[in-house]
Amino acid sequence: MTTGFCHDTYVSMNTDTENNSKEKPAKAKRKDPIADSIMGLLQAGKPLTFQAAAQQIAEQRRKPKDRKDLWKRYLTAVRQQAIHLAREGKIDLVHRGAVVDPGDFKGLVSMRLKGSSAE
Repeated sequence: MTTGFCHDTYVSMNTDTENNSKEKPAKAKRKDPIADSIMGLLQAGKPLTFQAAAQQIAEQRRKPKDRKDLWKRYLTAVRQQAIHLAREGKIDLVHRGAVVDPGDFKGLVSMRLKGSSAE
């Protein structure tokens, strides 16, 4: 008998939909400042490497006491956001003149706006 009681309680707890029926509101997509900076830098029409983009972003945000190699702190974020923008179809990642898959690439890669043929 106790097993049935436990089973009934378990079932009644899982079938209670009053608390589960509330849907969470959709989150508004926040823009990433690094992604915005990348898009802004690419508007000039020239392709950029991850390092060049990180260096330019670091110069825009530099404070008087920052080290010369501040750009290295931005390199990972630039790479991650470039991959994200490429997956969204906003930019192309180019290696040796050919567009590469954002999920699988090696070597020196440059970024350019989608459809831009500037090398």
